Amino acid sequence: MLGQVLVTKQTGPQGKVVSKVYLCEKLSLVNEMYFSIILDRKSAGPLIIACKKGGTSIEDLAEKFPDMIIKVPIDVFAGITDEDAAKVVDGLDPKAADRKDSIEQVKKLYELFRKTDCTMLEINPLAETSTNQLVAADAKLNFDDNAAFRQKDIFALRDPTQEDPREVAAAKVDLNYIGLDGEIGCMVNGAGLAMATMDIIKLHGGTPANFLDVGGNASEHQVVEAFKILTSDDKVKAILVNIFGGIMKCDVIASGIVNAAKEVSLKVPVVVRLEGTNVEQGKRILKESGMKLITADDLDDAAEKAVKALAN
Repeated sequence: MLGQVLVTKQTGPQGKVVSKVYLCEKLSLVNEMYFSIILDRKSAGPLIIACKKGGTSIEDLAEKFPDMIIKVPIDVFAGITDEDAAKVVDGLDPKAADRKDSIEQVKKLYELFRKTDCTMLEINPLAETSTNQLVAADAKLNFDDNAAFRQKDIFALRDPTQEDPREVAAAKVDLNYIGLDGEIGCMVNGAGLAMATMDIIKLHGGTPANFLDVGGNASEHQVVEAFKILTSDDKVKAILVNIFGGIMKCDVIASGIVNAAKEVSLKVPVVVRLEGTNVEQGKRILKESGMKLITADDLDDAAEKAVKALAN
């Protein structure tokens, strides 16, 4: 398996190169259940989801056996109680494992979720063995990136070879990047504006190549690094920069664009829409740079020009 490309639902069709193989003891499972803890917007806190049938996706379980899915919200201030844990165990309905031990295990799983700053803990299956043990036969945990300073040992286990190298590079300079399959690279400040930019590109017949949010206070260095990431994608045939200057200053973005163009030798058309703080200084920097940039008056105009630039 080592060195081979593994293709699963999690990796996508391109697959991932196997760099590590984990070995574990073979278990004799007699009953499989589903258990997870997530962060729930409705209850504004952790939510335990459990089902007495496991081993398959929770979506399939919820569709086939909706009455078997139980949800137990946990008071984030009070923590998990014996009553909460008992409700979960009743929903899991273990066949052989001791009820009292099962309740304690559910409480310990919640403490694991809390102490390690999890955003999701999923055990599928949570299983009973032929020796009446309750074990996590398979598990997936997600951790809050904002807690990395508190969970150094956990984040030290991160394996960047299993991640998109562009996303790894973006994280190193504190940029929010998600790669997509389109042709128009997007550099925007603000997540909402980035989503709107991708939508309007689609509206004009184009396809966004990424979600890239430089945030509200990016430095010139970060802008340069953002361009490097965008141009590292061979599928990108045009770049759309859409900046609304609030905290972010348009002249900083403009200087970053000019320096990036010099450093990475831009070979694709760049459409720039600037508005807000220091917009006139920003436009002057772009104009005096001598670069062949396509300027736009508003977002609709920028998206239309970016799509047209693909054909040139």
